[in-house]
Amino acid sequence: PRILTIFMYANDVAQGGGTRFPELNITMQPRMGSAIFWPSVLDEDLNALEPYTRHEALPPESGVKIGMNYWIHQYDYRTPSTKGCKWAK
Repeated sequence: PRILTIFMYANDVAQGGGTRFPELNITMQPRMGSAIFWPSVLDEDLNALEPYTRHEALPPESGVKIGMNYWIHQYDYRTPSTKGCKWAK
């Protein structure tokens, strides 16, 4: 499973374009060079999603939003999927 997520902002956005975490009632506004880091799963069960870090990308109201995701997985997920493993997701 994906255990950690890092999202990096590559530019400033004039309006909108934030990353919203509805369960936490916070929205992170894009600022060039900043990043958000969050757990994707629960500490006590790496197969259970962390409900508080469910998030959504908000569209920019003006300009463009450029960002980069970096996902940290517990296991190598690429090799099994290249060999046709239906469980490698």
